[in-house]
Formats: sequence, C-alpha cells, structure tokens
Amino acid sequence: MKLTSALLLALTTVSCGLAVAAPSPLLVIHGGAGVERQDLNAKEERAARSALEAALRKGHEQLAAGRPALDAVTAAITVLEDDPTFNAGRGAVFNHVGVNELDSSLMDGATLRAGAVAGVHRVRNPILLSRAVMEKSAHVMMVGDGAEAFAREQGVALVDPSYFRTDKRWQQLQRALKEEAAGQAHADLETAKHFGTVGAVALDAAGKLAAGTSTGGMTNKRYGRVGDSPIIGAGTYANAKCAVSATGWGEFYIRTAAAHDICARIDYLGQTPAQAGDAVINQRIPQLGGDGGAIVLGADGRIGLPFNTQGMYRGWIGVDGIPHVAIFADETLPDPGN
Repeated sequence: MKLTSALLLALTTVSCGLAVAAPSPLLVIHGGAGVERQDLNAKEERAARSALEAALRKGHEQLAAGRPALDAVTAAITVLEDDPTFNAGRGAVFNHVGVNELDSSLMDGATLRAGAVAGVHRVRNPILLSRAVMEKSAHVMMVGDGAEAFAREQGVALVDPSYFRTDKRWQQLQRALKEEAAGQAHADLETAKHFGTVGAVALDAAGKLAAGTSTGGMTNKRYGRVGDSPIIGAGTYANAKCAVSATGWGEFYIRTAAAHDICARIDYLGQTPAQAGDAVINQRIPQLGGDGGAIVLGADGRIGLPFNTQGMYRGWIGVDGIPHVAIFADETLPDPGN
C-alpha cells in the first residue's frame, strides 16, 4: 500500500521501526505580559481579543498551506505590529525624549539562523526587517540608521515616525515624566509594569520550530536602551526541541539569558515546556526582582504559558483553525492535546 504525502507528513518512524503520530502544526502567540484589568475598558478588551484571533488565523494560514514555522511566526507578528493595541510597531511606547525605538528578532530552530534589529524609528514592521537580516545578510543584528539603510536596500517598508504614535502611549509617557519630575526614584523603570511586547512560536508540519519577538520597549526608557526582545537567547530562542518568545522586564531577561535557559532545561534536564517556563519566568527572574511572561513550545507539541503579572495577552491555534485566546490570569486556555 502506498502512503499519501499527507500521511507521510503525519507520521514519523522511531528507532524500533514503529510509526507514531507526529505533533500537529501549532502556533502560539503573546501580546505582552503586564496587562492589568484597570488599564482596559470593555472596548479595548474586545479589540485586544479580536487582534489576537486575527494574528492566530493569519499565522494558521501559513501552517495550513504547508509553509514553514518561520512564515507562520512572521505572519502572526506582522498582524500584532500593525495593531495599535500592542507595544510593537504602530502603538509602540515612547522613550524619554518622545521617540519610538523599535526592536525585534527572529530565529529558525532547525538551522539556528537568526536575525534581529534594534533602535529603528521608521521600519513599519521590524519583524520583516529581522527576517531580511537573517536571510539577506551575513549578520545577526543590525541597529539604528544602519538597519534602516539595509531596510531601504531590501525593500522593507519605511514610514514617517508619526505612524507609530497613539495618544494612549503619549499620555503614558507624560505621566511617567511627571512622576520622574516629582522625584520618584526610578520612575522610568516603574513603568515596566506596562510593557506589551508581542511574539510568536510555531511548530510546522515538518516538525520544525521557529520563534520571533517584537517590541517598542519600555515607556520613558533612556534613548538607545535595548531590552531583551532583539537579543537571541534572552527574549527569543529556538532550536530543534524548543521555541521561546519572552515578554517582561528586559534587563532581567538579558541577565538570565531567559529564553535560552528555558530551552536548555527542556534539552538537558528533560523538563516540559510548562516546567521549564515556570522555573525561569516564575522563579528565577522574580528572585532577582523582575517580572513578566513567556510562551514556550516544544517539538512534541506541548506548550507552556508562564507569567507572574495580572495578565498576559496569549493564545494558540491548531490544525482545526479555531483560535483560543485569553488575557487575565484567571482565564484557562484549553490544552492543545499533544
């Protein structure tokens, strides 16, 4: 009997010669930890849930068409960057001098190729530029004016900086500046509670993983500050066994190499995505004084969604194409079933 190509994709042969079902394609996303109920009115909450579902469906289109995990991650993050609900792309927060500085990164777990950009002001979709850096250059990270010059060379869309501005983010900066002027110590870091980084991790039909993250950083951050999102191993990491996108107080994610640490625990200690994510996000980082969350996806299709704030925009979608989303800590998402 001949096997169809679809069946071949759905089976994998283990060393004993028996065929077992491979994990189904899966996409997991986040729109940032740190969300608090009092910060969202009913209209904003509906908009956030709708945007998460739209991003999941867009990424799912890629997986359903048999395309690689990288395509699903890029497609989902692009939707989130274009939506002003989130702190990435349009709707990014402002730095201390009222400028948007955008960071992102992307990693292919199968090849360990990666691309990242930091401190860009005019790139409409930083995740697309990160992919161009990965695929069209000999480098992993480009920053500032050089990254934008490369974007022009590669035809990545540039916009006037005013495109990123929203009144909500501008008012957040004004409040932070007033607090700082009133003498509140580290007022710029206190606003880290309101981060909203976006990210995605995906497992494709070939069993390969990818991860990506994009952010506007931290409200009232000092000009030139770079957090964990564009740093491979801190905010983003993927290999053959694990994919991670993080969201939180970036300085602590950098110091703990959080994304890589999670994958290392899965690889070397045999922990599940939920166990590894909990150990790093809910134990190690808080011990140092940080907070946040992450999405973790294993090559076996299991997921982890750890966070230690009131909420984290999050969701996943499987082969049936039905998006599942949640925001607050008291919401339970169904298990993907792998």
